[in-house]
Amino acid sequence: MTDSHADTRKASDLFIECLEAEGCEYIFGVPGEENLDFLDSLSRSKQIKLVLTRHEQGAGFMAATYGRHTGKTGVCIATLGPGATNFVTAAAYAQLGGMPMMMITGQKPIKKSKQGLFQILDVVAMMDPITKYTRQLHAGDNIPSRVREAYRLAEEEKPGAVHLELPEDIAEEPTDATPIPRSVARRPSAEPKAVDQAVAALEQASKPILVIGAGANRKMTGKMLAEFVEKTGIPFVTTQMGKGVLDERHPLFLGCAALSAGDFCHRAIEEADVIVNVGHDVIEKPPFFMRDDGHTVIHVSNRSAEVDPVYFPQIEVIGDIANAIWQIKEDITRQDHWQSAALKRYHQAELDHTESLAADTRFPIFPPHLVQRVRESMPDDGIICLDNGVYKIWFARGYCASQPNTVLLDNALATMGAGLPSAMMSAMLYPQRKVMAICGDGGFMMNSQEMETAVRLGLNLIVLILRDDAYGMIRWKQANMGFEDFGLTYGNPDFVKYAESYGAQGHRVESSDHLRELLAHCRDTPGVHLIDCPVDYTENDRILNQDIKELSAKL
Repeated sequence: MTDSHADTRKASDLFIECLEAEGCEYIFGVPGEENLDFLDSLSRSKQIKLVLTRHEQGAGFMAATYGRHTGKTGVCIATLGPGATNFVTAAAYAQLGGMPMMMITGQKPIKKSKQGLFQILDVVAMMDPITKYTRQLHAGDNIPSRVREAYRLAEEEKPGAVHLELPEDIAEEPTDATPIPRSVARRPSAEPKAVDQAVAALEQASKPILVIGAGANRKMTGKMLAEFVEKTGIPFVTTQMGKGVLDERHPLFLGCAALSAGDFCHRAIEEADVIVNVGHDVIEKPPFFMRDDGHTVIHVSNRSAEVDPVYFPQIEVIGDIANAIWQIKEDITRQDHWQSAALKRYHQAELDHTESLAADTRFPIFPPHLVQRVRESMPDDGIICLDNGVYKIWFARGYCASQPNTVLLDNALATMGAGLPSAMMSAMLYPQRKVMAICGDGGFMMNSQEMETAVRLGLNLIVLILRDDAYGMIRWKQANMGFEDFGLTYGNPDFVKYAESYGAQGHRVESSDHLRELLAHCRDTPGVHLIDCPVDYTENDRILNQDIKELSAKL
């Protein structure tokens, strides 16, 4: 090679350089033959580690969870066709959940291919409705601008999924292009007049309240909200995805709106007259329903409110959320006429009700009792990662979160199968912290093969399986709608033997006391542990759909 071409290398090498320039640490996935140039380039990276998974969905969930924890883009790779279609659920999970994630998929050569339409799908068109950005790379020289743009969009509010398709012939094409450095973009600040309006409405209120949503669960917002609550004494509730932004042991915490109406915290929201809705995201089930004759709602978010039959805020403060809360905090004066303290009685009633349920030591294990046992066993900075099922409501309501991102639940796509991969990612990122995946038997079996990946990575992890031998959430709904019990029960493998076959340790719960002992043992013993925990879901419907509504209404 002559000196004039000394800086030419194949485009896949450039792609890896661009990812390194963005700070990429891991690439998760299942490569195929269309990714082999990329894989060759990756093998020489000193910075990026390949994490081989057993299914592309697991890789996508891990990449998305990396983004959720760090705010940086998680990267995953798959081949064309079936590899790319297996990313679809993970793409939607990241897109709806606000998690920055980049998918890289292979493709046949685009200049000349001798394989007809074998395995060919229009992956870019397929990804278009479920990503912020999706492009096929047509030339090696375009890679730096495409990668930089994809990262920018993935991480910008609201974060989400992006996709780049790298065809085989482009990957091996020579190029002398170089990475484009990351730019620093400050988020716009809220308009002072909007802040003045919000402050005036709050100061005139008699019972103001804060509702903390998914959008508040990023950046500096928790710190500013804590200062706001301390200065004003205004109480707060959270949505499912707002859990942990503020410490829920705080005396002004009024509960988690895990349901949309009728819970104890909803009585507090109904009695309030001004609601500051922080980081509201319409992908979550509404934490409360607005009515024409009801509250003044102040919408504090990065973007204006999507108007909805049950959500049409009168005052909007748009800009960086942490900065907006800081501005409101600086301007506001604590008012003697505020009576928000009266709202605390609703949360006390909820705590009393939950305490009586959590004391029930029956076997199979009663869900509120299970939540209490898990909370007792986990340190403050321990991370629980919930899959999807009816237990999500019990954990959202009853599990006290004291730090951000210590309760990873998905109330956006609400997909099954993400609990185990998200816990694996958490354990990789924070090896010093205790991590537990909490899965129903249905959700666990959707990606149970990643147990092999967890063992191979040498992770310390508890996988708690709540076994009811059924798709319990749907069965609960079926009963609630008055339908016959039909079509939702199944058998399961022997989960203890199943765990051991992967080289993990398997345990089976035999009583409430045994559950406590097992949780402590697995927490303090390295390695991957699976706990098979039979649960009693027979009273879900009565408690969640009847008792809570009746008891809270009496207050």
